[in-house]
Formats: sequence, C-alpha cells, structure tokens
Amino acid sequence: RYVATDIPSDLLVQAGDISFHLHKYPLLCRSGKMNRLIYDSRDPDLNKIVLDDLPGGPEAFELAAKFCYGIAVDLTAGNISGLRCAAEYLEMTEDLEEGNLIFKTEAFLSYVVLSSWRDSILVLKSCEKLSPWAENLQIVRRCSESIAWKACANPKGIKWSYTGKPPKVSSPKWDMKESSPGRNQTVPPDWWFEDVSILRIDHFVRVMTAIKVKGMRFELIGTAIMHYSAKWLPGLIKEGLSPVDEITSSSNSNSSGSSSWKGGLHMIVAGTKDDDSTVLAKDQRMIIESLISIIPPPKDSVTCSFLLQLLRMSNMLKVAPALVTELEKRVGMQFEQATLADLLIPAFKGETLYDVDLVQRLLEHFLVQEQTESSSPSRPPFPDKHMYEGSQRGSNPNAKMRVARLVDSYLTEVSRDRSLSLTKFQVLAEALPESARTCDDGLYRAIDSYLKAHPTLSEHERKRLCRVMDCQKLSIDACMHAAQNERLPLRVVVQVLFSQQVKTGNVVTNNSLKDTGGETQYQPMVSNRKTLLEGTPQSFQEGWTTAKKDINTLKFELESVKAKYLELQNDMESLQRQFEKLSKQKNTSAWTTGWKKLSKLTKMTNLENQDIGPTSAEQTRKTPRRWRNSIS
Repeated sequence: RYVATDIPSDLLVQAGDISFHLHKYPLLCRSGKMNRLIYDSRDPDLNKIVLDDLPGGPEAFELAAKFCYGIAVDLTAGNISGLRCAAEYLEMTEDLEEGNLIFKTEAFLSYVVLSSWRDSILVLKSCEKLSPWAENLQIVRRCSESIAWKACANPKGIKWSYTGKPPKVSSPKWDMKESSPGRNQTVPPDWWFEDVSILRIDHFVRVMTAIKVKGMRFELIGTAIMHYSAKWLPGLIKEGLSPVDEITSSSNSNSSGSSSWKGGLHMIVAGTKDDDSTVLAKDQRMIIESLISIIPPPKDSVTCSFLLQLLRMSNMLKVAPALVTELEKRVGMQFEQATLADLLIPAFKGETLYDVDLVQRLLEHFLVQEQTESSSPSRPPFPDKHMYEGSQRGSNPNAKMRVARLVDSYLTEVSRDRSLSLTKFQVLAEALPESARTCDDGLYRAIDSYLKAHPTLSEHERKRLCRVMDCQKLSIDACMHAAQNERLPLRVVVQVLFSQQVKTGNVVTNNSLKDTGGETQYQPMVSNRKTLLEGTPQSFQEGWTTAKKDINTLKFELESVKAKYLELQNDMESLQRQFEKLSKQKNTSAWTTGWKKLSKLTKMTNLENQDIGPTSAEQTRKTPRRWRNSIS
C-alpha cells in the first residue's frame, strides 16, 4: 500500500501479509520503536522493516501510519483495542509528541467505551485476538468491571432497547440523563445474558467473577452460566433455563459435514476430520472446566438437570478428576431434584451399558449431605442471606422418599442390561435406609425386570436378590402379581401370600368398620376363610384359587416334612441311648468296680454308725456282765 504523495517512499514496512511503502520521517517523529529499529541498525541504507508480531495486524498498523501522517483516524469500538495495543507496541508515547496515539486511544477507552454497555462488550470481544497485550494493558479487566457494574445496576435506570437476537449486539442504551423508566416497559432480570454469552470462555469467567464480587444474586449467576452452556455446549439439554429467545449455537459452524447433528456427543464422535474433533474436544473440555469452577456454591443456584448433563460431558471429555468429584458433590446436594432421563449416563469405561458406579457415588454424596444437615440443624454462617436460603430449600424431609423412587426407577431401567452384576444391583438397592421406602412396589418391579433379563440365575442368587425387598411393604396389586410370578423363589412366594392375606383381611375389616359406623371393635384378621373370600374385591378374586392351591400344597409338604423330622428324631434318640450304654460298659474295669464297692461300704458304715451309735455302745458294756454271770 502506498501513501498518496509526490515524494517517493524510502521505507518498506511489512506487517503480516501486507507491505506498506512509507516515509521514515513521519514514523520517526511519533514511534519510538521505529527510531530504535532504524538507528540501532546503523545502516543508513535500511529501507525494509518486518513487523510480524504487531498486535492488531495490518489493519491496526494502517491506522497507526495514518495517524503518523496526520490523517484523521475514526476511532470505534471495533478498532480501538487493536489500535491501543499497536500504539503500545510502536511506543507512540507523549515523550515524542504531545497528544500521541497512546494518549488518544486511552482517552477514548476511558471516556467513551467504558461508559457504554454495547461498546464494552464489543471491545472485550475484540480482545480475544490481542493476548497478552490486552491483558497487560488492563483492557480486559476494565471492560469486565464495566460490564459487571452495568449488569448489577438497577434496571429501572436503563433505557431498555434490547432485542435479544444474537447476531446484532443490540443492548440497553446507557444514557442516564435520558433514561425513561416511565414507558411501562419492564426490564427482565436476564436482559444481559445474551450479550455476555458471545464472549470467549476466559473473558466470560472474568465478567462473571466481577459480577459475583459486586453482589449479583446467585440464582441469576447460575442461570447465566446455564445460558452460556446452552450456547457453547450444544450437547446439553436446554431444560430449566430462563425464558429467552431461541439461541443459535456458534458451534454448529464447526460441524458442516453432518446435517442431522443434534448434540455435542455426535459432534465429537462423528466429526469429518480427526484433528477438528480433537481441537473441538479440547475447547469444550476447557469450557466445562471453567464453568465448573465458577458455579456459585449455594444449593439450587443451578438446576440438578444441568449439573448432571455437565457431568455426562465431563466423563465423556475426560475432565480433570478433581473437578469431576466436585461436580458429583454438587449433584449430591440436590439429588432429589434429578430425573430418570438425567441419570441414564452411559458408561464410557467398563462393561455395563450405564454408569451405575457414578449413580452409586451420587447417592452416597446425597446421604452424607442429608446426615450433615440433620446433625447440624443450626443456621450455617453464610455471609449472604441468599446462600442461606438456597441451602435450606433442599433440606426437605421427603427428599429421601423421592430419591428412593428415583433409584427404584433407575434400577428398573438398568436391570435390563445383561452385563449388570448382581452385586452392583444389590449394593445400589440397599444403599438407602429402610425408612426411605414406604412401599417396595418399585423395587419389586426392578427385581422382576432383573430376573427376566438374567434367567440363568441360581436359586441361591435369586434368594439373595429378593432379600433386598420387604414383602410387608408390597401393595395388594404387587402381592397378587408376585404370588403368580414363577421367577421368584418359593420362600418369597409364601411370604408374599401371607402378606397378601393379612392386607386383604385388614381391607375387609376396615370396610366393615366404615359400614357399621365404627361400633364394633377392630379385628386385624378374619378368622373365616370363606368370609375373607367373599369380602375380597372382585379384582383380587381372580388369583385366589391359584393361591389357595399353592397354600394347600405347601401345607401338605410341611406336614410330610414334620412327620419325617419326628421319625428321624426318635431314631436319633434311640441310637443315642444305645451309644451311652456301650460307652459305659467300655469304661468300667475291676479296679474301678473295686473302688466303687469300697466307697459304697464306707458310706454304709458311716450311715450305720450315725443311726445306731448309742445302742451299740450299751451292748458292748453289757456283754461281759452276762459272760461273768454264766461262769459263776
């Protein structure tokens, strides 16, 4: 490019792919870098300078060259950041000339750009190609704080003309003097979401951090994060987001080879080129890691569905394990809000179809959180009332019951996977305490589905599987189904039949109490089986005949087993008696019998001495008298 003048050029400056034919004098007067490049070379014939690392590229250098020649330069939000960085690179300071380019661009940034919402967004967007110059010159920081201040300002002071359509960055016009809140036009709290979502992830993080520091509500920050994720991570489900207009994802341009693409999963797996897919996966991994780090700490600042979708993509893209663990803990804090569709996360490692281990960890985090909240009922020391309110909304006494129903539904779905082991199924089913389930119908459906998908289970394994279910907690309909289920073990069927009889009797008794007005006393069991059958509703009488036959068969088998048991017991007692006799005969000998006789004689002598001791003494004294009398 040439300068329109009659004087021939004496310097060729190459900026990028474009060559500029210029004159040395105008550049030397206003650029310190040009002075050093020309004079330090000590080559009077130097006529070419290459500027490959010039920030802003040829466009910024052309504007700077025009300024050196005294040509008027139109400063706008689109070119100010590149021109400011180029002026710093060229060292166009006040030492060379008063009112140099650095001074003019800095004044335009401070007094024009930072006072406008739209210009602040555009300048921050243009800084994406100017790293690290824009960071070092504090352009990114100042624009981020300006955007944060305006986003946190009172919407009533804004002349709102936001259209909400992405390609045009049409935004609220910041004109404080002419603000007209009296037009009956309410500004929604999410008016700034769309403008902020066009920023690159690192600049978005800077803006959200500044917004958080200025005291924005955590719910709005979380919703803004979900809005940004829906735009840049198209694999996420867009449920639960704030009501905004339809978002056109900028990532769709990267998947030009697939017209039926509907999400991030397909985009990464079915890319046209391996290199493009790898780069795209790295970009999305960086976005996910950055978003996880800025999610507000209070519960319910983002939806559980969003967290689970983020967790799904984190496992797929191999996000840092520490961040994945933190995300799992966040899901555990509000696990009762999850849905079955969100929990069906595929296993990217292992043999199972779904990631059952992940759900097990989420359930453990939930139980730890519940235990912590129950053990410390006092108010936590949150500095912000919104944090406290958000944390208290999740402590619901019915949370465990909702989680139990969710886990039962999940078990029913994953039980169809033939590669799911019995141990994983049992551990997940028994993870919740017994008080969490008031009815085990969902667990019974899961067990029945598992038995259908695994017909080769042994009797012991089927008993072990059914041990996780409490037959007393089954409804009457579930009992009727279980009584006719051939896949269940016989012992479980007996327990179900007994439970069914008790519940049917209670239902009939309650109905009779209602009919009589409660005058008779409540009896939990119906003694007469005929009365029980007559009082049973018609829907339950269909399977009663089969159940009755099963009961009779079981009774007959029990009686025969009892008879055999008594027989064996009698035989065992007779054998035991014979064994005792033989053992006594073998243990006796002459020595032992002699000692036994001596001990018996000793005992008898002592007894005689005790019984007739005085009379024997008198007889001994009288005998010599009789003997003397007879001699004489």
